[in-house]
Amino acid sequence: MILINLLPYREERRKRRKQAFFVGLALSFGVGVGVAALGWLMLQTMIEQQRTRNTFLQTQISQLDAQIKDIANLREEIDALTRRQKAVEALQAERNMPVHLLNELARLTPEGVYLSSIRQSEKSVTLTGLAQTQERVSEFMRNASREAQWLERPELAEIKLTNVATSARDSKRLFDFTLKLTFKGLNPDPSNDAAPAARKG
Repeated sequence: MILINLLPYREERRKRRKQAFFVGLALSFGVGVGVAALGWLMLQTMIEQQRTRNTFLQTQISQLDAQIKDIANLREEIDALTRRQKAVEALQAERNMPVHLLNELARLTPEGVYLSSIRQSEKSVTLTGLAQTQERVSEFMRNASREAQWLERPELAEIKLTNVATSARDSKRLFDFTLKLTFKGLNPDPSNDAAPAARKG
């Protein structure tokens, strides 16, 4: 016996395919939405972590800026103290300059040379005096050039023969001279102290 199916099976099969398509489309859409949501969540997490890092870095930068300002203030205070110290040292040196100058001249002046005037203008020293001979003046200049600790660059500005009255009736012929030197200032070589003493001894 032959059975004939009279039902519209093609339409039924088409309907099932359409349903399967829509189900697959819905699943694909759902998977896509889930992947997008997961990606968005991951992105938000990364953004939040980066914001946290930025906040931390900003805090550290602010602290470093404050420390840099403190260091700059300390440097300014150190510079101010250094300037004050140098000013005090300069004042101390200027106070001792006449003492050093007189000690130096007493040590360098040979016998037969008599100083009558000492003038100092900043680092320039002008000496005037009398000498028995020109050789005494030359010896004085050699001493100032070789053995001086506080003076340098002796320069003879003038020398002339003059008569000096030694008593009411007598006079003596001496050499009137003017000598210019330069005052070295601070920190002479302390090793020079021993050399003149050895030469004198």
